[in-house]
Amino acid sequence: MFESEFEENLYRVREEKLGEIAAIGERAGLTRAAATYPNQFLFTHTIPELRAAYIDVAEPMAEEQFTAQPVEAAIAGRLMQIRVQGKAGFAQLQQGGQRLQIYVRKDAVGEDAFALYKLLDLGDHIGARGYLFVTRTGETTLHVTELKFLAKAMLALPDKYHGLEDVELRYRQRYVDLFMNVGDSKKQVEHGPAPALANETEPYASTNESSPVQSDTPPPNVREVFVKRASVLRALRQFFDTRGYLEVETPMLVGIAGGAAAKPFLTHHNALDLDLSLRIAPELYLKRLVVGGLDRVYEINRNFRNEGISTQHNPEFTMLEFYQAYANYHDLMNLTEEIVQFVAMQVNGTTISQFNGVDIDLAKWTKLSMREAIIKFWPKELSVIPTVDSFESADNLAEFSHLFDQWFLAKIEVEIDAFEKLGNAQTRIAAQRFMSDYASDVALTAATLKRRLEAGEPSGKLIADLFEVVAEPHLIQPTIIYDFPLAVSPLSKQKPDEPEWVERFEFYIGGFEVGNAFSELNDPAEQRRRFEQQLAERDRGDDEAHQMDEDYVRALGYGLPPTGGEGIGIDRLTMILTGSRSIRDVILFPLLRPIVKQNAAETK
Repeated sequence: MFESEFEENLYRVREEKLGEIAAIGERAGLTRAAATYPNQFLFTHTIPELRAAYIDVAEPMAEEQFTAQPVEAAIAGRLMQIRVQGKAGFAQLQQGGQRLQIYVRKDAVGEDAFALYKLLDLGDHIGARGYLFVTRTGETTLHVTELKFLAKAMLALPDKYHGLEDVELRYRQRYVDLFMNVGDSKKQVEHGPAPALANETEPYASTNESSPVQSDTPPPNVREVFVKRASVLRALRQFFDTRGYLEVETPMLVGIAGGAAAKPFLTHHNALDLDLSLRIAPELYLKRLVVGGLDRVYEINRNFRNEGISTQHNPEFTMLEFYQAYANYHDLMNLTEEIVQFVAMQVNGTTISQFNGVDIDLAKWTKLSMREAIIKFWPKELSVIPTVDSFESADNLAEFSHLFDQWFLAKIEVEIDAFEKLGNAQTRIAAQRFMSDYASDVALTAATLKRRLEAGEPSGKLIADLFEVVAEPHLIQPTIIYDFPLAVSPLSKQKPDEPEWVERFEFYIGGFEVGNAFSELNDPAEQRRRFEQQLAERDRGDDEAHQMDEDYVRALGYGLPPTGGEGIGIDRLTMILTGSRSIRDVILFPLLRPIVKQNAAETK
């Protein structure tokens, strides 16, 4: 529990204070439990309610108004600042992410209550009853007439001047992060100099009553991020509920992890002696429901993928998936724009969101086919440029790759035999002498196409890989990328005039994918053939390729109407709407590496 000897010693000091608080309570006729950890406090207002009614308004109430019409209130919260001098003191209580100053005088609360006040530490929970007044510096404050102890913080709050700033510690101790980083730029001051009083009977402080040191950089408003996340979910449900969609829940434990290309987490059910997986997507179950006559369904729930961790990936994440019968991917493109704009307005009141220092307008969308995007963003430093024809067939792609290889090897002054033996790192070093890092990444990917084709990889998969390197980093403003290769879309319907391409789109904001949608494949024979192709990919070593799902094929046999379906990452959408750079900033308890503590022998 303790991270240092100092922390343990401080804990013991606070235990002693808790004992003194118990003694004060016992003198008032309370049991030790009731005095130190009472089970209730009857408040009349929350701090946000009190501020909204009397402080954070266009014309806050003045002292004369409070005198003419007294406002009594009972509030509770966590002590975030305290000052004591002589027989009076000021403190800041925090609740619901907002603070209110309280003023405590010995002659107003009594000797025992003031003794209790002097035993308080930052982080303690207290209840205070009294009336509002305005100090000489213009701060609306609660003049306390009754003080009640509610709970002691036995561990000290983080650094009193800097809050909780260690990023990894913030993730590990979110329970501290949430109340320390509420967007208040004021530094916390523990038991600092008390404010001077105008006189012994005048309850007005001087200008020093509440003047903590200011932060150079305000801490992030962590609480507000998660309040907005809840608003995102609420807005999405409102959007779909008003359009006749039915919210459903589908299995988390599945026999076949389908609906996406990802590694599942494996588990075992003992009673049935059955190997199971945590689902990677709810897609195949949701489409079974459309077969069953639920024409419009949606689900907001967790997916689990046994993959790496990054600023955009967490193994456990929240996904919205929805399906609409008698619609195709063009219908969903329009719906996607409506969804994002509606949620942005509900959450932020504007479609402008700042992400990574860039203003993103969620009301202005661009549409490009995957092939158009590759050509548009192809680095100008690379003289061999693909055309639409380059992606028409595997032969065309091989021809482009051959021409590119010849140019690239001449450019970096490497012979073909030497190039075959060079690793990626060595080739990258050679390329970076002649071109930017971005162009080097594209060139290295393009230079592998011919060899990967010769090894039997589907051309569509190579085109998709090329798109990720060439175009994805540039898709900062809202962009829909449509028409994907068949090889990477085993559940999508083929384009009638281009059988190697499917009716699928992804939308990108901030440089990464936020959603994925397509016209659903509803031909059971074709779906079986696609699954068999995926099994062949698994045999080639692709452990993320789709497994055969016989029951899903059987469900299609009963008839799936023309259907459009889409998945949207809630975490990533929340990142955009809150300006959070890492997915960990929008997940309350993200997965982290365990802390490995060295034992005494290892540290010597």
